[in-house]
Amino acid sequence: MFSKGQVIYLSPFYFKNGNTAKNKYFIILSNKNYDIIIATLPTRTNKAPALIDIKHGCINNEERCFNCYLFESGKVICLEGFSFDMNTYVYGNEVEDYKMELLSSVYGIEGVDYEILGHLLENEFDALYNCIKNSKSIKNKIKRLL
Repeated sequence: MFSKGQVIYLSPFYFKNGNTAKNKYFIILSNKNYDIIIATLPTRTNKAPALIDIKHGCINNEERCFNCYLFESGKVICLEGFSFDMNTYVYGNEVEDYKMELLSSVYGIEGVDYEILGHLLENEFDALYNCIKNSKSIKNKIKRLL
């Protein structure tokens, strides 16, 4: 169902913290024994400090305790040709773990509950994965699972 490197569009996504459900992109970074998925919910919100130069790829500034990966708008990131229509950010501190059993029960029907938009290009996945894994802002539990 969900595998490493997939970019998925969930409609709607139900947040762990109970926030109002809304449609969200979902990028899978790791799938541990088909039991736990490590994934991120990219956002279009730019939280980068003003002095940080923004361009496609990993942005890591230890002085400011800031880490994110930027997908530049219009840049093809998937084998299938998918690109985000706006600059889209993945923040290291927002990477989470999800139980596969729960995901399968909530998002059971492809084409209805979710759509697989593509599989990240190998170099794009490696750059995103390494950016997040080497971040000092991710939770220790997530770092161990990666």
